[in-house]
Amino acid sequence: MKKEIDELEDELRPEYDFSKMAKGVKGKYVERYRAGTNLVLLEPDVAQAFPTDASVNEALRLLIQIAQRQQLNNPIIRNS
Repeated sequence: MKKEIDELEDELRPEYDFSKMAKGVKGKYVERYRAGTNLVLLEPDVAQAFPTDASVNEALRLLIQIAQRQQLNNPIIRNS
């Protein structure tokens, strides 16, 4: 087992100097990760039409409402 660990350590590149990482904070973003972030990259034309996160959310909520109304009014979609 010790030999396997030594072999792995030998594969690290010299530029990976972990002693310089002393200022890092363990778990710095854990709360943000647990909260669940959902990043989406918008195409330029879409971003121009919806320049803020609030405008994107509003448009998507309206689309959800329309889709739900369509499902209620269309028995074929509702039963599938």
